[in-house]
Amino acid sequence: MAAKSVKLGVLAAYVDGETERWREWFQTAPAEVLDLPLGTGADGTVRTLIKHIFAVELRYAQRLAGEAVSGYEQLPDRTVPELWSIHRTAASIRDQFLRDATPEDLDRVLVSDTRKLGRIESRAHVVVMHTFIHGIRHWAQIAAVLRQHGHGGLWEHDWLLSPEVQSPSTASP
Repeated sequence: MAAKSVKLGVLAAYVDGETERWREWFQTAPAEVLDLPLGTGADGTVRTLIKHIFAVELRYAQRLAGEAVSGYEQLPDRTVPELWSIHRTAASIRDQFLRDATPEDLDRVLVSDTRKLGRIESRAHVVVMHTFIHGIRHWAQIAAVLRQHGHGGLWEHDWLLSPEVQSPSTASP
């Protein structure tokens, strides 16, 4: 199979757009929804899972940029604005890295000492994709928890229907 290029900026825009829609939803939702339990077999609450999503984004973005990695416990999580400030910082660092990254930067091996999995070695482009997929997967979990607690009627989350994805007639290959 011939190598193809994927425009990470479109995926980043989708993730950031979804994250902003979640912020708007949580900003107007009852405060207690952040403390809904994740359910049987899962440890934590909606709040702790959102913090986890954003902490992964931030800590990997910092690694990509060669910055010191923030301590998980020091990240603020009391309010919606505090939680989303973690995402905004992560997205800013990630976007700067992607704007400046050379092919060599994207192929560089990063060593990460993770909280749960220990030491992991991954190429930078794999880390970037991981942060996107990781967040998408966990937001789906949050949507399921919210539906189970009577908070349905959310927007359509599908990639193909997102406003960030151009129509085939205007998109470039």
